[in-house]
Amino acid sequence: MNDNPIDSRPRHFDDEGNELNPDLITKPSLCLSWAKHDDPDEEIPCNLTRVDQDGEEEFECAAYEPKHPR
Repeated sequence: MNDNPIDSRPRHFDDEGNELNPDLITKPSLCLSWAKHDDPDEEIPCNLTRVDQDGEEEFECAAYEPKHPR
């Protein structure tokens, strides 16, 4: 649990136990057009997906659904 009362957001850690700052995780443009972009329940899985693919040439998200389907 996060002991800082000012910042109550969930904390993220990589496989080696290093804490990750979610504000510094690159957010691909695909994420901005996702239907659940502002859903707080999706924040942790999204951040972990982005961290996992950091540095990859192409970003892929199995949960992606467009905000405005055609």
